[in-house]
Amino acid sequence: MDTSCSKRASSCPFASSKRKFSPHRPTKPSSACGCSSSSSRRESEEEFDEDEVAENTAEWGAFGFIFVLALLSFADAKPRNASVIEYQEKDELRLSDFIEHLRFVRGELHFDTDYIRGRRLKTRIVVRSNGTVTLETIGRGKSALRWLERIQGKKVLELVGGPS
Repeated sequence: MDTSCSKRASSCPFASSKRKFSPHRPTKPSSACGCSSSSSRRESEEEFDEDEVAENTAEWGAFGFIFVLALLSFADAKPRNASVIEYQEKDELRLSDFIEHLRFVRGELHFDTDYIRGRRLKTRIVVRSNGTVTLETIGRGKSALRWLERIQGKKVLELVGGPS
């Protein structure tokens, strides 16, 4: 996509720059100098193919997405065996906990954890540059499905009291 400025090249240092814009980012003027030449702006998300949208979303959203999943995993986690000694009911995932378990490996962002302060998380999250995500849990039942439903805004229904 050409983001050429409508000003003359001699007066605008960004006149010949090329930039990619994500359909999920707020719309800004089309050139780096602030000119609002509408001819160089993408008008709709339909001009992006699925792979490009996934790559752009992974670029800016991977960190936050993994953090939300890590928070949900931590909130649902309970102690197991000897870890009960460190466990505190009212505890929160700290940014330092998150960063400690976050790695960038072969172009992928990984969050891999076993126990954090007595909570048995056993959660592994991988976000690839193409936008695909792997979410693995061990011994957590269907909790990962509930986390994804919560992220999507779905209400998780639970039976409160059955007929007697």
